[in-house]
Amino acid sequence: MEQKKWDRERIQALRRHLGLTQRELSDKLGTRQQTISEWETGMYRPRGASATLLSIIAEQAKFKYEAGPPKKKS
Repeated sequence: MEQKKWDRERIQALRRHLGLTQRELSDKLGTRQQTISEWETGMYRPRGASATLLSIIAEQAKFKYEAGPPKKKS
């Protein structure tokens, strides 16, 4: 399993891909909702077991995050 760099955009994209609230994702990871919020605002980054769990969840959900410029709406 590839260990990904979990930045705020990738975490939020994964959570939205899963259709979860911050609270639901925090329950899945065994952490506080405030922690998810801090990750998504860039205050902190997940490390250790949390980063590993995010990678496992992403792999199971077949989550592919491609960073790039925002798409323009027609």
